[in-house]
Amino acid sequence: MISMQNVTLTFPDGTSRVRAVDDVSLVVQPGTITGITGPSGSGKSSLLAIASTLIRPDSGRVMIGDVEASALSHDEATELRRTSIGIVFQQSNLLPSLTAEEQLLVMGELGGRRAEHGRSAERGRHARTERRERAASLLDAVGMSEHRGKRPHQLSGGQRQRVNIARALMNDPSVLIVDEPTSALDSERGAQIMALIADLTAERSTATLLVTHDLSLTPTMHDVVHLRDGALARI
Repeated sequence: MISMQNVTLTFPDGTSRVRAVDDVSLVVQPGTITGITGPSGSGKSSLLAIASTLIRPDSGRVMIGDVEASALSHDEATELRRTSIGIVFQQSNLLPSLTAEEQLLVMGELGGRRAEHGRSAERGRHARTERRERAASLLDAVGMSEHRGKRPHQLSGGQRQRVNIARALMNDPSVLIVDEPTSALDSERGAQIMALIADLTAERSTATLLVTHDLSLTPTMHDVVHLRDGALARI
């Protein structure tokens, strides 16, 4: 679950401060998608950054599950992102030298590193086997099993975004943060990606917060909020 209560974020602007997020409260339940719409500069990206613990708000409370994320230190927030928050960036940001499978395995290694500290060599090998099995399962779930050995330059935009989504789910996060997942795709591929996110949200019971400019995608979502000048209004 994602819960934001009276969250405000300001940035300096000369001698004053601008409110990027203005007293926003919302809750995203497991297994549901909440969409965020609004014009450029309305605070959407800032709200996502707060929800993903990349920025701490000036005031208000952010809960990720039963963890008060807004009270965490930098290192604690980093660890929470590794274990509980999947982020799907607007651009896939895949590592050019890695195959689709390796993109997921690297993410799994980062998420499992602390958990494996001090384990025996045998248990470490078992963990690596589990990661490979999970990567294979996720690539199958997003329809990319046949392309697991391909590098980003060998994939289409839609295929790269599918790998991006699978990578975000590698550590079984309870929360999924998605930034404009269809902006670089045509309408048909965009609809396919949105349907995929909806299916995975339901199957894996993630609480998904998604920013989009494409209002044709909103019927797929369980709730939609609109931001203007940092303030929230339901539509």
